[in-house]
Amino acid sequence: MTLDDKPSDPLPETENWVRMSGVSRRAALGGGVAAVGYALAAQPVSAAAITTPADGLTEGMLTFPASAGFAMNAYRAKPANRKNAPVILVVQEIFGVHEWIKDITRRFAQAGYYAIAPDLYQRQGDATKVADIQTLFKTIVSQVPDAQVMSDLDAAAVFAGTDGGNAKKLGVTGFCWGGRITWLYAAHNPALKAGVAWYGRLVGASNQLQTSQPIDHAAKLHAPVLGLYGGLDKGIPVADVEKMQAALKAAGSKSRIRLFPDADHGFLADYRPSFNEAAAKEGWADALGWFKANL
Repeated sequence: MTLDDKPSDPLPETENWVRMSGVSRRAALGGGVAAVGYALAAQPVSAAAITTPADGLTEGMLTFPASAGFAMNAYRAKPANRKNAPVILVVQEIFGVHEWIKDITRRFAQAGYYAIAPDLYQRQGDATKVADIQTLFKTIVSQVPDAQVMSDLDAAAVFAGTDGGNAKKLGVTGFCWGGRITWLYAAHNPALKAGVAWYGRLVGASNQLQTSQPIDHAAKLHAPVLGLYGGLDKGIPVADVEKMQAALKAAGSKSRIRLFPDADHGFLADYRPSFNEAAAKEGWADALGWFKANL
């Protein structure tokens, strides 16, 4: 049974998520870090966790209208004194819109972007309040349809364009669960200009809710995607990355993948034991460079 199969027996999927998320069952590295704002299932929080200041930003939680009038929650950060900043949709990792995703959103805003992270699990539940990965996957993550996510991201882009962002310069980035979504969204939205996918699933089985995988869309991407992956990732083996690279090359795509040989899954996530400082710094520079060149 694969990660995205229906969870009639949730244990195999759950164990794979544990490996892919980089969450350790051991104590936090160094300790002493307040875990306020981090998802319960993401605990413990490493002492390496970064807090990006909100100085010069307009930021905070808000709601925007999604499909069928649904009021969707989102965390938004944008430069306080800049109008028409390029828009970046920030797609959550498995743990939802928790403190690390908010911090990433502020990092993009500090770099000059209008960044918004919609709560893409909201209809299914509050992922930040679920204490264990087994329950999180079974009751929320596995129940989120790809089509719903695509529609909600579309709505977030439209809202950003009415809220001071320049939606004609639209990018998307996502992590783990959101990395896969980044590839799918690049095939979905013809208005997208660029994407950066961080260690998101590339191949595998599909089901009624998760109807395809990124490799199925290698020849159908509307915008160039930069994939950032770890060579030590057991959940997304190098063989899968090589398959995607070959598919992109065969399609003549401008998208590309960079593999960090010594990095594991979640290497950007400074609050996790899987954090790799060297790969994180290089990957972040690559991401900013990619958006600068394409937005």
